Amino acid sequence: MKKRNIIVSFLLFMCLVGCTHMSTADININLQRATQTLNAIYKYYSVDDSNLLRETYPFDQNQSATYLASENQVNKYSYLWPYSGTLSAVNAILAADREILSYDSILTEQVLPGLEEYFDTKRTPYAYASYINSAPQSDRFYDDNVWLGIDFTDLYIMTNRTEYLEKAKLIWSFILSGMDEQLGGGIYWCEQNKGSKNTCSNAPGAVYALKLYQATGDSVYFEYGKDLYNWTKVHLQDTDDYLYFDNINLEGKVDKAKYPYNSGQMLQAAALLYQLTEDQNYLLDAQNIAQAGYNYFFTDHSSFGSSCRLLKNSDIWFIGVMLRGYIELYTIDNNRIYLDSFQKSLDYAWENMRDNNGLFNKDWSNTNKDEKKWLLTQAAFVEMYARLAQIN
Repeated sequence: MKKRNIIVSFLLFMCLVGCTHMSTADININLQRATQTLNAIYKYYSVDDSNLLRETYPFDQNQSATYLASENQVNKYSYLWPYSGTLSAVNAILAADREILSYDSILTEQVLPGLEEYFDTKRTPYAYASYINSAPQSDRFYDDNVWLGIDFTDLYIMTNRTEYLEKAKLIWSFILSGMDEQLGGGIYWCEQNKGSKNTCSNAPGAVYALKLYQATGDSVYFEYGKDLYNWTKVHLQDTDDYLYFDNINLEGKVDKAKYPYNSGQMLQAAALLYQLTEDQNYLLDAQNIAQAGYNYFFTDHSSFGSSCRLLKNSDIWFIGVMLRGYIELYTIDNNRIYLDSFQKSLDYAWENMRDNNGLFNKDWSNTNKDEKKWLLTQAAFVEMYARLAQIN
């Protein structure tokens, strides 16, 4: 399916809304915003006669990625990480509404075929590489593959299609190859540069393993999930505020940067462990991380008054992944204060942070505009609106 078909699908949906005289109350505004933004992604980032996408809009011939472990060249297509954001985005829409816009077809005819162009079978275990397999060999990142493993596991739980579980298990085999006894365990960040073990591979690694346990009932996955959670807590938690540092190198030096997705994934892992064990210590962990994250990653904003807070500037996708953790906790304690702040932040973003093409800037203060808009930023907004659509 190419972008023209996706745009037509969206227009048909909008016509359906109009023709059936649905009231505003009948329309899930978050879902509508998610689908509209995904439509903009395929309109502006698509490559003719390809399922692949550009890294930025407008496309910059001279821009190279800054988030890799080694030198990289300027490439025609997006790297894996931004592309994978579209899988998370479409999954979230499917979870919110399985019928609208035939998103099953978008998944199977657009997103997954494009993703397979990153699949590397020249090295074992098989895994997804950071760039397409028809180009010179690129690095393989454990965290990139963990995010995909989570998505495939979620897809299996949602659809019961065995091909998704098979892919999730295959990716898990690659993740196992990134573990050893250095620093007492944990997953490395990059296969070709095993210099650090990062929260961004270990915290979602715990989530991934626990979801695989939910999907299969195999206790081996549960034990991995619990062990990865404990390893990350011991080695990378800031005991002063419950949040998580970025990584620890093999000499034991900790990079103390704090990013929303790291703490958000430990929040989600703690919530999952509580659901699976009913151990109150995990619930307390989750609630402590949630409160600390609310204090650290949000700020008071004059538009909302003192009762609500706006997200601080950070990578938008990091924020989107953090939201996953807050939603997981909400399913347990039904405390809406955090999700209300996410919702008001996203309402603000819709009204203030989009350009004339419907693409988002990344500055929550609305002071700076992006000359080039990153694919992953747009995918993260789709995911956040769709995830909130599931709970409204």
